[in-house]
Amino acid sequence: MSFSHRSIVSSGHRIHCVEVEEADPDARPVVFVHGFPESWYSWRHQLPVVAEAGFRPIAIDVRGYGHSDAPAEIEAYAMTALVGDVVAVIDDAIESSAAGAGSAIVVGHDWGAPIAWNTALLRPDLVSAVAGLSVPYNPRGDKKPLDTFRAFSGENLFYIDYFQEPGVVEAEVEVDLSSWIRGFYFTASAEADPSQPSMGFVPPGQQLRDRLQQPTEGQMAWLPEQDFQFYLSEFERTGLTGGFNRYRNITRDWYELAPWRFAPIVVPSLFIGGDKDGPTILGQGAIDRFDVNLPRLVRSEILTDCGHWVQQEKPDEVNEILLEFLTGVG
Repeated sequence: MSFSHRSIVSSGHRIHCVEVEEADPDARPVVFVHGFPESWYSWRHQLPVVAEAGFRPIAIDVRGYGHSDAPAEIEAYAMTALVGDVVAVIDDAIESSAAGAGSAIVVGHDWGAPIAWNTALLRPDLVSAVAGLSVPYNPRGDKKPLDTFRAFSGENLFYIDYFQEPGVVEAEVEVDLSSWIRGFYFTASAEADPSQPSMGFVPPGQQLRDRLQQPTEGQMAWLPEQDFQFYLSEFERTGLTGGFNRYRNITRDWYELAPWRFAPIVVPSLFIGGDKDGPTILGQGAIDRFDVNLPRLVRSEILTDCGHWVQQEKPDEVNEILLEFLTGVG
């Protein structure tokens, strides 16, 4: 199948959307939201399959990535702003549908998962179902996220805390963008050596780069060189500041989402994680509370021998689970 590219406008910002040309334009939209550091391309294995199943898949470049706008202001990457972008994409899909589809299904991975979860939370009138990969739904609680991270990090900095100061992590990335991104991908995958220090924690005086492992020949077959080069070319053009700015809003998100404190998501939901995926492992407490926070959970699946890049490391398994969910709720 071939892809078509276009942009929609959300609050004055251009959001790049990719669709399957052969998909039915009047079918129910399924909006795919990627994580860090990726792009719409991370859904390349899912888009054709979902289109063949009779849906209208739409993968976006989150603002700050790819061909979407990258505002300079840090606050432009707040969760409510990114939810607004997804809502704008859904509105556009509904308006362009001759059949007048009244809602969409949203699927997110990594940071895209909280964006998807919160879109369903804030706009259940537009989201008929939601799926999150890697990062389980964890509603806004009473404790600021950075306080939580600092409590279990000891003298080290949790990587999200390390990303907070503008320019610090950008400086280390710019030394060798290719090796940083390749190392980030590999170290978060199932193939990384678990005996090595975790990339999730940065000791005083060190850089995150010091914790990144590099693949050897024959490893990382799930990301062929041509696919890696696609990602690399995107970030050579845009940089990573837009992606890092998402992390720099977690305290702002905590304040802005106060009205939804401990709020459950009321639409049908799906979660897929990996047994070697850091966010899934750290999120076990949230998974244990799915019965309360996701009362209409259809399925929660932890894939074996799977790292962080769930839909790329295990595309066939993800497609099977996702299609079962979509056909059941769509």
